[in-house]
Amino acid sequence: MDYQSLIPVVGTVLSIRRQSSDCCSQLIALRTENGPVNFFLSSQTLVLGSVRIRPGMRIAACYDASLPVPLIFPPQYQAQLIAALRPDEQAYIGYFNSDLTSMNQDLSLNIARSTTILTSNGQGFDCTPANHVLLVCYTATTRSLPPQTTPRKIFVLC
Repeated sequence: MDYQSLIPVVGTVLSIRRQSSDCCSQLIALRTENGPVNFFLSSQTLVLGSVRIRPGMRIAACYDASLPVPLIFPPQYQAQLIAALRPDEQAYIGYFNSDLTSMNQDLSLNIARSTTILTSNGQGFDCTPANHVLLVCYTATTRSLPPQTTPRKIFVLC
């Protein structure tokens, strides 16, 4: 999977329901700042840390921007990757260089001892997260350019 073409949508899970007779796929309805968004969750969707998604939970659901989507309302996307977030957190996904700055200069990371660094399946990552595609869970950023943050959790998408 090309993680660099993923776009995160952050919202609160309103409902989860089975998709017709297929017991392996579900439709997740999210409430976002920009209105409702639906995501199809299949057996191919990577749920970071293998967290069980529940109504009321705040998540970042990522879709592949290179795939076609139907022009309907509310928007419906195929979820490629899902991460659970705390109520005050944001999510950013992108490639970070050796200085831990995203390639498009949107975010720069300051790693602290309290920062948890994991692989996509929830295992500890003992190497540097630099030069990888990362999903970063953070709360606040500086007003500098690029904005800097000390993330709570980083998922390294190997």
